Amino acid sequence: MKADISPRDILLSLVLLTRLPIPALPDSSFARQAQAVWAFPAVGMIVGGIAATIVVLAQWIGLSPAICAGLALLTMVCVTGAMHEDGLADTVDGFWGGFTPERRLEIMKDSHIGTYGVLALVLSLGLRWTALFALIAAGNVLSVVAVAALSRAMMPILMLSLPNARNTGLAHRVGTPSRHPAGIALCCAALLAWAALGLGPATLCLLISAGAVWALHYLARAKVGGRTGDVLGATQQITEILCLLALTAISA
Repeated sequence: MKADISPRDILLSLVLLTRLPIPALPDSSFARQAQAVWAFPAVGMIVGGIAATIVVLAQWIGLSPAICAGLALLTMVCVTGAMHEDGLADTVDGFWGGFTPERRLEIMKDSHIGTYGVLALVLSLGLRWTALFALIAAGNVLSVVAVAALSRAMMPILMLSLPNARNTGLAHRVGTPSRHPAGIALCCAALLAWAALGLGPATLCLLISAGAVWALHYLARAKVGGRTGDVLGATQQITEILCLLALTAISA
């Protein structure tokens, strides 16, 4: 079966996953959001590419690797509107703040952040900053681009493998992709990772990402019975953290 893809899917995915100013799309485009997930790694490449460009410019004017790492993080948070960080905080709050699936989903929908969510955000930002600091100091700026793409390629895999946990919300509106766009997303991210990182580091990141998705799949099914937009955001964050830490260990 031929994969149903369109170049416009990249713009559609940018609208969904970033706060970049995108030209208005016809309403008919949004009917194919589930099939546009193949472009999620392209969005990651753009987000990571913007951050990497900021890093290169910061290095050019003589800023330290520590500041460059902070600027890279700030750039990615601003470009995405912190939507993945928000998903991580809500997921951790809900999964460990409630005792029934219904209560967990209710907590995840609450706009207020709890103690677990704060801890998750602090750990996410701290671990990513530390890893980016080490990678930038070692000259591995392309890692920012590769990991940003690979972590977003994991989201369609989870979308495909889990049902929606609720009948409302972003994940429900987007829908469930077929295997073809999810597979294309994974292949595109793998090729980019191999080109940017080399075969060994890229393969390690792919294996780590697969393990993270497997664990999150069973955790989400056990805690809330499926996926939500917050769970997908947490998937991106956790995968990114693990891959950055793995690359840091290799660089060391």
